Amino acid sequence: MYRMIFGDSRKMELPSSSVHLIVTSPPYPMIKMWDRVFSQMDPKVGKLLTGADSDVRQAYGLMHKALGEVWCEACRLLVDGGIMCVNVGDATRSFNGEFRLFTNHARITEVCERLGFVSLPFILWKKPTNKPNAFLGSGFLPPNAYVTMDHEFILIFRKGGKRKFSEEGKASRRESTYTKKERDEWFSQTWTMRGVRQEAGLARRTAAFPEELAARLIRMFSCVGETVLDPFAGTGTTLKVAERLGRNPIGFEIDENLKAVVGEEGILV
Repeated sequence: MYRMIFGDSRKMELPSSSVHLIVTSPPYPMIKMWDRVFSQMDPKVGKLLTGADSDVRQAYGLMHKALGEVWCEACRLLVDGGIMCVNVGDATRSFNGEFRLFTNHARITEVCERLGFVSLPFILWKKPTNKPNAFLGSGFLPPNAYVTMDHEFILIFRKGGKRKFSEEGKASRRESTYTKKERDEWFSQTWTMRGVRQEAGLARRTAAFPEELAARLIRMFSCVGETVLDPFAGTGTTLKVAERLGRNPIGFEIDENLKAVVGEEGILV
């Protein structure tokens, strides 16, 4: 049974070096639907986005500063050699008539490396769309059109060097083996997988990824019986999949409105 803890993941009350794998998708900075969450984490963000003295660059920096506090906690909680997988997309947004790209994947990588994480090769998640011809900008006239963003990143970080295993750990590792076919598909750098249908209202704020995505990462980077954490748990996709795969799942979620949709499977704390 998984544990869902409703609270701020910048201060996760768990023992240090108690988590083997983190699989998460945070709020994406500069995606408008997440402005409220970032303003809750730092009230200055809302003022910088909408006030008379608006400063989009400073607001963007504060958003990543708030996320950075979570990555710092993640580093504390991971065992030596533990892995953190972060699904995030870049953002495009216009301010004062200026359209620009916000490279969230690059900023998160920079912050995590500064905290001591080791960057490993990332995965590009290609998300097929029902609107393949939805382009931005000026249509067929150069030079003011924009490339359509149809990929997200799965950033992969390790705390320190490769994990070491006791004899008991080696047995769990053997029990968790994947097949050659799975290895060849999962460890390629581009995954093509449809995203979860995003409904209006509450579900739109959960940034849910498909269960298959969570299942691959959990099997790739953890063993049966180990602890898997999601500090931005949303409706609990990572937790439910981790439980099904024989792991010990724990999630943190700041939005208490999601209590109504988590279900009876989890223990609400």
